[in-house]
Amino acid sequence: MPRIEDVALFDMDGTLCDYEKSLLEKLEEFRSPNEPIWNSPVKDDAPEYIKRRADMIRHSEEWWTNLPKLQLGWDVLGIAKELGYKIMILTQGPKANPFSWSGKKMWIDKHLGQDVDLTITRDKGLVYGRVLVDDFPKYIERWLTWRTRGVVIMPANDSNLNFSHSQVTRYNGSNLEEVRAMLTKARRR
Repeated sequence: MPRIEDVALFDMDGTLCDYEKSLLEKLEEFRSPNEPIWNSPVKDDAPEYIKRRADMIRHSEEWWTNLPKLQLGWDVLGIAKELGYKIMILTQGPKANPFSWSGKKMWIDKHLGQDVDLTITRDKGLVYGRVLVDDFPKYIERWLTWRTRGVVIMPANDSNLNFSHSQVTRYNGSNLEEVRAMLTKARRR
């Protein structure tokens, strides 16, 4: 039986769910025949029409509910369960988009079951866990501010390619034994 202190926090978007792939595929459905294909993450430098389309997509509860699984995150989830961690979902919730909140909850119920604890927050640094599994450097840095012994497993993607921290192991699909060793060490201390 896991102890309360043996909590592994799992992010959703870019960790357990393939958010970027799904968003780009949905954007492609709205592309007119004469406009270029958009195949980059939708960030502040994206054209205004792409940002508006992305916002429209993200305001669909159904889109959130049907995000595809991201294998890297599920690999780590399997090991954390095997090692006896208490699994909790820790995800960011956009203030102006309640559809994302309900869609994320339905995704969890569908893929992980209704008994999995969920925290939707704007500040991941406020939530306790022995381990954080997250792909986004900003959230990781904030969480590590308060966890000098915390361990982070970071599913690899292009946006975190150059991120490095002594408490972070970047998982790219080929170093699962390193991930297992980090999770085992964190659970034993």
